[in-house]
Amino acid sequence: LATRCEVQVAYAIGKAHPVGVFVETFGTGVVSDEQIQQAVLSVFDLRPAAIIRDLELLRPIYRPTAAYGHFGRMTEGGLFTWERVDRADLLAAAIKN
Repeated sequence: LATRCEVQVAYAIGKAHPVGVFVETFGTGVVSDEQIQQAVLSVFDLRPAAIIRDLELLRPIYRPTAAYGHFGRMTEGGLFTWERVDRADLLAAAIKN
């Protein structure tokens, strides 16, 4: 969908759903930023409790996270759930619809 993409999600106190979702592809998108934004909203549940559930954030993984950083690397067993790309096909399908 894009070579480079930044997604910003804004929340308000007391609201489960985000008050804003913003997509910026820095001119690298093959579709508009608005189309990607709509796909993100249709594929991902962005409520905080859903993010905690989907990324398994209540699972203690302090030692492997502290060693060598926690972004940009895959581990055996998919320990860093935020590095998964298992919804890429769903995003592409949402764009086509």
